[in-house]
Amino acid sequence: MINLQDKKDCCGCHACANVCPKHCIEMKADEQGFLYPNVDTAKCIDCGLCEKVCPVINQSNPSKPLKVYAAKNTDEEIRLQSSSGGIFTLLAEKIISDGGVVFGAKFDAEWNVVHSWTDTIEAISDFRGSKYVQSTIGDTYREAKEFLEQGRHVLFSGTPCQIAGLKKYLRKEYDKLITAEVVCHGVPSPKIWNEYLNSLQLIDIGTISHKDKRTGWRSYSFSIRNKDGKVIYAEKASENKYLSAFIKNLTLRPSCFSCPSKSCKSLSDFTLADFWGIEHLLPHMDDNKGTSFVCINTQKGIGIINQLNIKLDNADYQKSIQYNLCIEKSVNHSATREKFWENYMINGIKALPNIKKENVLKRMIKRLLK
Repeated sequence: MINLQDKKDCCGCHACANVCPKHCIEMKADEQGFLYPNVDTAKCIDCGLCEKVCPVINQSNPSKPLKVYAAKNTDEEIRLQSSSGGIFTLLAEKIISDGGVVFGAKFDAEWNVVHSWTDTIEAISDFRGSKYVQSTIGDTYREAKEFLEQGRHVLFSGTPCQIAGLKKYLRKEYDKLITAEVVCHGVPSPKIWNEYLNSLQLIDIGTISHKDKRTGWRSYSFSIRNKDGKVIYAEKASENKYLSAFIKNLTLRPSCFSCPSKSCKSLSDFTLADFWGIEHLLPHMDDNKGTSFVCINTQKGIGIINQLNIKLDNADYQKSIQYNLCIEKSVNHSATREKFWENYMINGIKALPNIKKENVLKRMIKRLLK
């Protein structure tokens, strides 16, 4: 059975809970809000399946992509609503047009981030855009398998560890399964997200964007709109407490500092990311509205990309990852992470860094130096 000795050895993918034939594994949140497997030993039959499907215990070998592109959706409206170049939407539309099902991360009615599925074009928008919170997989691995056994096409998108968990759970290849991993800096605590959102004391929330491009793709903003579409809260990402703590690696899951699924160890068909550095490498593909870095890792992926209405240009992998190191490397463990959590246990959400005060102090120091 799963016997977790160190929390850094669990990425929270839910593969063990999904595969357990006795349903004796429950994912429970710890004091930091991250989910970990809790085994009911009275029901456990020691079948060992939970250990066999764990992507941390059973890591695949790293590999390089077959093809690498800079890519943009030709629909400008969709691209502006997307985190980068809008490529996920094209993949999702293709799968649904073939009678398939799309899985991805969305906000639920309480603004928690959860994995879910749809088979309608209209609902793809729920999965569009970055959500800087660890999503709850729930039973979606089981649901994806059921659709595959019915002979339907399935697109499953998620972080690399979530894709790795799905692949290990399925334990065999399916011709109609397409997987797309989203390059991940790390996953912040759902508990911190919920408490931060509640601290804003907003009512009538209609949409939340962790990556609003109204101020540009590079200098994106955090924004919240009401149900009439009016912006009721907005800050540049660099001035937002929640996103700053995320970027500083204060609120990340312990496993993120030694990710088991970097460098395509997830075995995904597609790797999708922002093409940071595009202005230096392929400036003609840059308009500050978002360009995707797309790695095609399988022959199946090559076959699909050629069917999409997409603007592409070949890119050099080694040059490109210099601007997106998270494709291959885990983030560094923050020296102040433990201090942050100690402070949080005492002061709650007030422990988030006061960015505006920090920025003022930096400006004062610069003036003194001048």
